[in-house]
Amino acid sequence: MMTKMTGTLVRVLDDEVRLTVGPFEYAVMVSEATRRHLQLRTGQDVTLHLIEYFEGNQSGNRFTPKKIGFATETELDFFELFCTVEKIGVKKALKALSRGVKDIADAISRQDTKWLSTLPGIGATTAEQIVTTLKRKIGPFTFAASAEPETPPVELPKTAVTKPTGRKKPTPAETPQPEPNPLPSGQLIEDVYQALMSVGHTPVEARERLDKLLQSGARFKTVGEALALIYGSGGDK
Repeated sequence: MMTKMTGTLVRVLDDEVRLTVGPFEYAVMVSEATRRHLQLRTGQDVTLHLIEYFEGNQSGNRFTPKKIGFATETELDFFELFCTVEKIGVKKALKALSRGVKDIADAISRQDTKWLSTLPGIGATTAEQIVTTLKRKIGPFTFAASAEPETPPVELPKTAVTKPTGRKKPTPAETPQPEPNPLPSGQLIEDVYQALMSVGHTPVEARERLDKLLQSGARFKTVGEALALIYGSGGDK
């Protein structure tokens, strides 16, 4: 059984990512939270902790092997625990895990069914079932750190700078160029998503607005800058 995979991220789709490992390309199902962290890492090497299962049809005569990936082992363990709740299967669990492990664990610990019912695909009845099933098992996950996949440093092109002699002015090619505005980190993307949720957007609306901003190529360094782009001329026309 495969438990971990490191490969080059080539595509990020709605509910899965594609990794190339040697000559092979693998489809790996991911949660919404993991998808957000990986959105801007296309072309980079990433490592996912895996769990495998067989997906079958209603007649039960055909089974398809599936891989599910998580940024950390803690997320994988939480997913497996979440799936022990009655009527929560693999796909429903992945859809529901749109927030960080600690946030969901905290809500279960304080028995906040109203908050839990804001998770995609989770209604009031299911939220109560989640609390009943997991409230005594969730303790270790309330201390979970938010997942932040390691991002390799951006290598900037080296520009040779020649010291001017006398009154000679440096040419444009010799003048150091300003560093490009770096891509937003996975944690910043997560913070923007949470901010959109806090002002009343549904998970689907928050995801759509965030995706539109990221696809526009606009750069931002803070949540405030991101919201200004989303609601201003850059992101909400």
